[in-house]
Amino acid sequence: NIIRKYSNHETTSSRLIIAIAREFKGIPYVAKTLENSSEENLIVNLRELDCTTYIESVLAIYECIKNKKMSFEHYCDYLRKIRYIDGTVSYPNRQHYFSEWIDENTKDGFVKEIQAPNPPFTSLQKLSINFMTTHTSLYPMLKQHPEMVDSIARMENRLSGKSYRYIPKSAISNTKLMRSTVHDGDIIAITTSKAGLDTSHIGIAVWHKDGLHMLNASQIHKKVVEEPMLLYQYMKKHPSQTGIRIIRVI
Repeated sequence: NIIRKYSNHETTSSRLIIAIAREFKGIPYVAKTLENSSEENLIVNLRELDCTTYIESVLAIYECIKNKKMSFEHYCDYLRKIRYIDGTVSYPNRQHYFSEWIDENTKDGFVKEIQAPNPPFTSLQKLSINFMTTHTSLYPMLKQHPEMVDSIARMENRLSGKSYRYIPKSAISNTKLMRSTVHDGDIIAITTSKAGLDTSHIGIAVWHKDGLHMLNASQIHKKVVEEPMLLYQYMKKHPSQTGIRIIRVI
């Protein structure tokens, strides 16, 4: 229904992304919706979303509209390419870390990461990734299939040592520079100081008169919301959140 609604939507990509993202407001936040089987399948669930599946769903619908692919099969095809390395459905190929997601979706031509100008991109994140392999008990598939841990470790090793520029949360403000740097519809990846991880939450940038806000599947609000709090205020409440990486949909 969303694809049909916006099939003739003649506007900028940022406006279209925001319009699609707002269609999901009120959908319940539910974690681990992809972990409901002992075998990896392409899960399509628009009735319950977490922060990652929300972004993936919005992007898959956007790609359908952009490329005039209107069927459910086309949506599934884009979702598979967005979620999995080379579009191959398997647990080790799922892009569990968002840095992997960014790299792969950049390679596939869906997005590009913005890391300039400096300022506001004054900080550098050097990855040291090992959370999944050091917390296997938190991942049902790894508990059931310990033979997959080596594959996840290879993903972690591939990411570790890479560096990315980000905007520190102290620099998130309602300025001309920030408005020209972060665009409506950009994907915001919130960086974290938590050991072994790269990001802790993701959402979609949306500017209001008072500053930068975020559309997101919110664990706090238990649903998809256009966060009423400024992003800066939101991040101040989370000491482990260090800043934002910006990913632009092509």
